[in-house]
Amino acid sequence: MWIDQRGSEVLTVPECHRLLAVAAKSGGVGRLAGGGDDAPIVVPVNFAVHDRQVLIRIGTGTLATLAIGRLVAFETDDVDRVAGQAWSVLVRGLATTVEPTEMFDPSHLPHPMAPTPGNTLLVVRPDVVSGRRFALRDDTGDADEPSSTGEPRQ
Repeated sequence: MWIDQRGSEVLTVPECHRLLAVAAKSGGVGRLAGGGDDAPIVVPVNFAVHDRQVLIRIGTGTLATLAIGRLVAFETDDVDRVAGQAWSVLVRGLATTVEPTEMFDPSHLPHPMAPTPGNTLLVVRPDVVSGRRFALRDDTGDADEPSSTGEPRQ
């Protein structure tokens, strides 16, 4: 196990893929980021995972324009306050579209919560996959309460 300079456990690629699959199966939400002309955009999305690829249903519009045929980033995470830990997985890769019937069983397709989710199936190729797991901090002090030196806590 490797711990980074901030105390987070650096996850192996297989563990990242496992966590992605678990999050997708449990109905987790991820964020899809694409580069815009003026600024990047990040959109919350429902997703599925099949053969280590992230599947997202989108409609026409800005997100489709910024994502299809381009490099994107997809991130999902989980916070377990009972266990006192959290994790985050980032997938970066080329986003392309496919016909849902072309290569996927309908049970593998994402089920968006949006009222009109769109019919374009976006596939994010996992070119670069990374992740971190870390213990949640136990912040029991009040940030406005002075420390023992009389200075406000930061």
